[in-house]
Amino acid sequence: MFTGLIQGTGKLKPFEQDRFILSVFEDTHSIILSDLAIGDSVAVDGVCLTVEEILLDGFIATASPETLSRTTLGKRLAAAEWVNLETSLRVGSKIGGHFVTGHIDGVGSLVESFPTETSWEMIFTAPPTLTQEWEQFIARYIVSKGSIAVNGISLTVSDCDKSGSWFKVSVIPHTYDQTNLSYLKTGDWVNLEGDILGKYVERLLGKSASHQPHSEEVSLGFLAEHGYL
Repeated sequence: MFTGLIQGTGKLKPFEQDRFILSVFEDTHSIILSDLAIGDSVAVDGVCLTVEEILLDGFIATASPETLSRTTLGKRLAAAEWVNLETSLRVGSKIGGHFVTGHIDGVGSLVESFPTETSWEMIFTAPPTLTQEWEQFIARYIVSKGSIAVNGISLTVSDCDKSGSWFKVSVIPHTYDQTNLSYLKTGDWVNLEGDILGKYVERLLGKSASHQPHSEEVSLGFLAEHGYL
């Protein structure tokens, strides 16, 4: 379990088949590596991975072929790009973001990113080749003022359309500068995880993404009508 508050960045490097080395950025060595142990979970761009070996400047982990194909890690690994890092939540720790599981629902594509006086506005939608997956696994959990994890970062949906085919987030300068959001270009893919609260509500109400893809949208109005707000 994670909070979506990124602690540092690192770079993926190929190692052996589906294993890779993750080198941690020097300024965050102490935060990420100080008490890291073999078997610990680390969110890498929002993907929960297990530490298999610990190195002086990072660690080694394995990503299954399915994980590499269903998330952006395969693309990141090929390009040796920077990834966001967060160690797992510990009992008694502050929760400043929202509960993030590290299980990615799907990927999104950056439509536009532009600065305002107080933040960076970023708009995401489905990649052209993954529209069906977006509609089935992501759109249903996009709610205005709701939470979403983008590359493992806890963000609030500031705007979206009724069908959830796109959404916008407002990113404060600190988060933008300290994560890999600042490296994104139009068309780049990101990992997305919807708020687990919405998934539990959906489950309790007897709805299933796999069996009822066209069921009623879980929105703030929907939750209020059924007594959850």
